[in-house]
Parts: sequence; structure tokens; C-alpha cells
Amino acid sequence: MAMDSRTSANMKFIGGIVMFIGGMFLLLKNLYVQYNFGWGTPMYRVGGMGINSGMILIPFLIGIGMLFFNSKNVWGWILAIGSLVLLILGVITSIQFTLAGMSAFDVLIILVLIAGGIGIFLSSFRASKE
Repeated sequence: MAMDSRTSANMKFIGGIVMFIGGMFLLLKNLYVQYNFGWGTPMYRVGGMGINSGMILIPFLIGIGMLFFNSKNVWGWILAIGSLVLLILGVITSIQFTLAGMSAFDVLIILVLIAGGIGIFLSSFRASKE
């Protein structure tokens, strides 16, 4: 019983996605997340001075006070929203990713699953056009 080209392309499509997801799962499973966010740890450096999260909250509080006094105050909105954006960006940029110790075989398996899955997935589109 011969498979038609559409069934073959569907099998490649599913197989490629399964391989890619398996490789990404193994990669992310071995990735550890750490952060440097804490007391006295600067989020940004301006000149030679470090700016930490408490310093970012000062303009936020001033902006909130200005908005409670007059909700149409443009500078109040700029201070409040700008401070929140800087705080969120500071938290995100303080995250560090560390890869767990693995053998070379484990790394090769993960990379082959990811690259092979992408290759098979993309070849399913080429086969379906023919």
C-alpha cells in the first residue's frame, strides 16, 4: 500500500514538530533561571552612579501624586508610566540563564532534535507543493 504525497507531507509535518518540541523541551528543562534583583543591586548605571529599584519608585510616586492632584497633567503621566516601564525592564534584564552541566552526547541529541525537527518540518512544505 503506497502513501500518497499528501500523507507523506503530513507525516513529515507532524514528525518535524514532535522532534522540535522534544528538543526544545530537553533544552529548556536543563536551563536554570537566576536573577540579581535585590537590596543595593543597581538596575541601571547612569554615569558612574547605580540606580536601584527604590530610586525608580521615587519618580513613580511623584508622578502618581501629580496625577491625583490633576489627572490631565502630562508630566505626571510621563513620570508614572516611564518609571513603571523602567522597573519592568530592570527586572527583565536582571534575569540570567544558566545551562546545566550535560554530557556532549546530551547536547548533541538536543541539537539534532531541534535542527532535524526544523528541517523535516520545512521539507513537508516543499513536498506538499510538488
